[in-house]
Amino acid sequence: MNTLKFPTTDIRHLSSLLLFLFISCNQLDEQTKKEIKKEAKKAGKEIIGAINNSDAKEDFIYYVVDSKKEEVKLFWKDTQDSIIGSLGYLKTVCELQKQTLLFACNGGMYMENQSPLGWFVHKGKQITSLNTRKGKGNFYLNPNGVFIITKNKKAIVTNTANAKQFSDNAYYATQSGPMLIHEGKINSLFDKESINLNIRNGVGIDSNGNILFSMSAQPINFYNFAKFYQDHGCKEALYLDGFVSRFYAPSQNFIQTDGGFGVMIGVVAK
Repeated sequence: MNTLKFPTTDIRHLSSLLLFLFISCNQLDEQTKKEIKKEAKKAGKEIIGAINNSDAKEDFIYYVVDSKKEEVKLFWKDTQDSIIGSLGYLKTVCELQKQTLLFACNGGMYMENQSPLGWFVHKGKQITSLNTRKGKGNFYLNPNGVFIITKNKKAIVTNTANAKQFSDNAYYATQSGPMLIHEGKINSLFDKESINLNIRNGVGIDSNGNILFSMSAQPINFYNFAKFYQDHGCKEALYLDGFVSRFYAPSQNFIQTDGGFGVMIGVVAK
């Protein structure tokens, strides 16, 4: 795994400083507020500039599923009806089922009790229904969407409005948001110069029809994360989550085993 040329610690320190400055603005006079916002915006552009000018191949950890040899599954609870929660325990669960876990990541947003926030289908059974409510937070940014594995093993990423047509044919499904790419276009809500930086992970279908999972190696804004999928020819791509994101990818010598997740996505050998 490679990394950005812009140091992680510098990005985190700068983004934390910007947040502090914005909060502090409420306690200052108007002139001081303007000066602070001007400097914060300048610093933010320097961060984004460093990310934009870096080699895209060094900015991400990603995994392309070989559908001929590998199978994608969704996990939530073990055979004892306990929430699996971590990538490490997911590996153990797979081993107990005589399966080799080749890749895994968190698989969508969840509530405090680790229940799925949106639609979740497990082995053809709907566990939670499609969430079409309005609310605050990334999940509710329009459009949000779903990642589906159909009963005939076809992978689909689509927006929530289109998801109902697959309800009878979904073998696995998880809902999250927002959509990063829809109909080949980057979500119009995303700002290229946004200073909202975070580690992010997502899933898309690339130009060859393969499932593409990725996680940013450094904090990144939504626009630049979406651009990764657009550059790989994805017509549809879905954001899974932010700073809690974790990847288990031993083939790339990148192994994270922690987490307190709800639904997780795993790739196993057929």
